[in-house]
Amino acid sequence: MSWADLAQSITQEQQETLVEQALQSLQGLPLATIRDRAKLTAQASSAISMAATRLGLVVPPALNAALVQQLVARTGGLGFLNELLPPARNDLSEIALNPDGTLWLMKKGARGFEKLDQHPPLDEVWRSVEALLAPMGRALSEATPTVDAKLPRAKDGLSGARIKIIHPVLAPGGGYPAINVRLFEPKPVQPDRLVAWQVAPQGVVEGLVEAVSSKLRMLVVGGTATGKTTLLSALANGIPQQARVVKIEDPEEIWLQHPNVVTLEARPAPPGSTIPPYRVQDGVDDAMRMAPDWLIVGEVRTGQAALSLFRAQMSDHPGLCTFHAEGAEAAVHRMSVIMFADAQVRMEAAKEIFAQAVDLVVQVGWLEGKRKILGVWETAPEMKAGNVVFRQVYRAGEVEMSRINRKRA
Repeated sequence: MSWADLAQSITQEQQETLVEQALQSLQGLPLATIRDRAKLTAQASSAISMAATRLGLVVPPALNAALVQQLVARTGGLGFLNELLPPARNDLSEIALNPDGTLWLMKKGARGFEKLDQHPPLDEVWRSVEALLAPMGRALSEATPTVDAKLPRAKDGLSGARIKIIHPVLAPGGGYPAINVRLFEPKPVQPDRLVAWQVAPQGVVEGLVEAVSSKLRMLVVGGTATGKTTLLSALANGIPQQARVVKIEDPEEIWLQHPNVVTLEARPAPPGSTIPPYRVQDGVDDAMRMAPDWLIVGEVRTGQAALSLFRAQMSDHPGLCTFHAEGAEAAVHRMSVIMFADAQVRMEAAKEIFAQAVDLVVQVGWLEGKRKILGVWETAPEMKAGNVVFRQVYRAGEVEMSRINRKRA
């Protein structure tokens, strides 16, 4: 019998036996190896080879690769997600599973989702949910029907992701949990990437990086999935390498190459526990006692967080943050509303705080099918007639940015 005949004679039952034996040999792997896709794939390949030798099977290359991926999925517990996450795929920015079991993918640079012709089995999805949440000591149940989690970045394999999972009790429609996986950039974003992606002309990007170097306080605004965090990450390259940076995020997403960086990550209160949550404003307050040269807040969502950050920026701490708003004036209005609602700061006082704490507002959004910087506004330190005064120094379509007048010591 030839090698080809041996390879073609492997039955489905033998394949299942092969994977089961290989799976047994991988029991007890450390969590660090399970979460490192490159290491886990190497271990799985070795386990398949040894199991095939014991069973006297010759496995053709194509089938061997498929069995290795199947083993990785079962060992890592990621199931249907395994073939969608890096390093298997690097072209996606978001993965969504709906309660009816349909899978939707958003590619990098795309504005909407595309339906995937795949319907993962329900039991496999629940195993994936358990594997995603178990390392963080969390679980999805009717008692805890909504969970925020993350996949940490690894040196090889996964680039990290933000995860939202909602139990079918809150998301009816087919018995599946609703899952969203927002994938992070696989490596720090350099300013020249913004130019290559046509986010803005080179002179504008360089001007904004220089503004950061000059310690101007910057607020990046825009809608959902417009690239606020990516833009902020790139502009953070203007922070001097010797600076001590404290990041406050929920969850950690911004990737800096600076050597002296501390990240404080918000977390919810554990279910059924008396332990309080750790909020973004708590992180800002703690950061002020850590001798930071720079503060970065991944996203301001509450009035308390805004008040804590703006107080820090008014006390000679340069900072960067993002916020959901469509333009500079909209940012002032929304920020004033949430500061009044959450922190009982009068609207007039909130506007005054904004004018004193924020030097530049940068709006990013969609234009002609691409993410672009839509506008840059310089904030005047003094208000007029009870309103914050802005001077627009750049709008999309222009080739350069006007000179920024505001200075910081």
